[in-house]
Parts: sequence; structure tokens; C-alpha cells
Amino acid sequence: MAAASDKARFFLEQSVPELKEYERKNIFSADEITSITRKRSDFEHKINARGSTPSDYARYAEFEINVEALRRKRVKRLGIKSTAHNGKRRIFFVFDRGTRKHPGDVSLWLQAIDFARQQKAYKKLQEIFAKVLRLHPRKSDLWIYAAQFAVDENGDMTEARSYMQRGLRFCKSSRAMWLEYGRLEMSHIAKIQARREILGISTDRPKQEQTVEEDENVIKLPSLTARDINPDAEGDSNADTALHSFDSTSAMQGAIPLAIFDAAMAQFNDPSFALDFFDMVVDYEGLPACRKIATHIEEKLKMDWPQDWHSQACHIRLPLVSLEPNIPEFPAAFRQALANLREVRAETLCPELVGWVKGWLQNLAAIPDLDEGIKAVSESVLRSLDSP
Repeated sequence: MAAASDKARFFLEQSVPELKEYERKNIFSADEITSITRKRSDFEHKINARGSTPSDYARYAEFEINVEALRRKRVKRLGIKSTAHNGKRRIFFVFDRGTRKHPGDVSLWLQAIDFARQQKAYKKLQEIFAKVLRLHPRKSDLWIYAAQFAVDENGDMTEARSYMQRGLRFCKSSRAMWLEYGRLEMSHIAKIQARREILGISTDRPKQEQTVEEDENVIKLPSLTARDINPDAEGDSNADTALHSFDSTSAMQGAIPLAIFDAAMAQFNDPSFALDFFDMVVDYEGLPACRKIATHIEEKLKMDWPQDWHSQACHIRLPLVSLEPNIPEFPAAFRQALANLREVRAETLCPELVGWVKGWLQNLAAIPDLDEGIKAVSESVLRSLDSP
């Protein structure tokens, strides 16, 4: 116990200059500093004593986060330009001590990651990711989190792919890992497509571009040309051709998500995973690659599991992929989907497929401004499914 008290006293002494500065600058009153010191003393004795738990460190860090938030507000209100001490350093120190003593507690690591992300301490965040992934390489959630951070905060798709591919070496049996890798690539294609449409170099939707030109309330961005990229190449149209042919490249046509799906099916060989991947892809219906990938999944299921209800679900849903409910082509595609459903019902209709069809039709009928005829047909089919 004496050793624990000595350690607690040592760490408390480190904060004395900081507290003195806060009192001198009237950031905290003498009573508040006494209260902070007492609280810190209690926490230090707890975490340095035998039998400390990860929750002790988490509560200590939470207390320091609250103190730092109060300090920031008062510094701003009092107009103090800067202070010699930074509370973030103390909070990271508490997390570091906690993760060193309890390296197996993933929740404590995640709290440290969340705090570093909130503070935009990217260098520290990279250090934490490196440590936790080295200690817990079989935790797929950590690899997914790291990849999402690389894309969302750093905009680094190469780093995100590196996280996912390294993670799959350790987590091949994780369905979530494969699905999130596919989602990551689909999101990347969606971002590229959106940027190209903003720049006016996408050839997929000429009708929408014409509508934008005619709308006087919308500012039309200029089209990107070879001269914009290389002013010296006045007579060369190769750059323009390359820009507009980019839509037909294998990357924009979904080659990477297709490769991910094929590799995942070689690992799982499970029709339920294929349906999950199909549903994930359908979330990106605005992409030209969506229908190609969905068709590939449906063909794979039809070839390997023609009688499985997961295969039948994809077969029913496929005609409507990449079609908005308010376009003229939708009713014909909906008729084809219902024809596929009748074809399946003529053979067999298992309870799992009935539940899936009900959910699909209910979601369709709930779409705002849906054509009344389509809504009426959907409700009629739902009633027929409920009848014996």
C-alpha cells in the first residue's frame, strides 16, 4: 500500500505547477483547485492500488475531460490567450497508463481513440491504432474503424485499403469485414462519381445536365477540358477523351467490389452472405456499377443455389436495381419483379422468403410520393401473402 501511495503522490506532484498557474490566472478558485486535487488523489490511489480495473481509468479520464472542458470555457470567457499547460496531455497520459496496465480491454482503447479523434490529434491517433491493432489483430471492428477513419478524416483510400487487406489476413472468417470492405469501395466509387458530375465531365446522365442548364437558379459549373489540365496542349484532344472514357474503366464499373465478392464467396460459400452483399450494393443504386454487381451476384446464386430462398430473393429484386420509383421505366421493371415472384410462388415459397418479400414491399409502399397504382399493387400482393 505504501508503494501505491508513493506513486499517487509522485503523479499528483506533477500537476502542482499546472494548478498554480490556473489559480494565478483566476481560471479556477482556490476551493475548486482543492476539489480537483482531492478528486485526483482519489483516482490516483485507486489506479495505483492492487486490483484496479479499466473502469477506474475510464472514470479518471472522464473527470479530466470535464476539467479540461471547463478550463477551455473559462479561458475563452476571460480572454486568456494561452496557458503553459495543456489538459489534453494529462488525459492521454491517463489513457496510456490504463491501456498499458489493461491491454486486453478493447473498450478502453476505443475510448482513447474516440477522444483523440474528437481532439483531431491525428499523430497520436496513428500511434494508438498501431498499438491496438498489434495487440488485437483478430478484432475485425478495430480494422474497420481504422479504415473508416483513414477515409473520413484523412481522405486516404490507399491507407484504408491497406487496413482492410491486412485485417482480412487475420479475420478471414469475419462476414462484417468483407461486407465493410465492399461498402468502402462502393462509397469510394460514389464519391468519384459525385465529383465528376459536379465538374460536368460525367457522361452517364445527360438529361440531368440539360435540366441544370435550363434552371436559372442554379449556377452551371464549366466543363473540364484538356486545356484546363494542360494549357500547352491546345490541339490535343486525348486528355478530353481520357476524362470522358474514365466512366468505362474497370474501377468505375465495380471491378474491385466484384473481386471482393468473389473472394468472400470462396471463403464462405454461403448464399446468405451473397444476399447481404446484394443488399449492401443496392444501397448505392445511383451508381452505374450497381446493376452490374447485382447481376453478377444474382447469376452466381442462380448457378450454385437455384432453389435457395436467398437466390430467389435476389432474382425477384434484380429488375428494380438502379431504378428510381418516379421514372417511366419503373412500372415495367416492377411488373417484371412481380412476374419473378409469381414464378417463385408457383414452385415453392418458404416462410423466410415470405418475410423478406413482405419487408421489401412494405419499404416500397412507404416511399413518399410513390405512384398510387404501384402502391395499390404492393398492398394487394402483401394481402395475398397473408392469405392461406
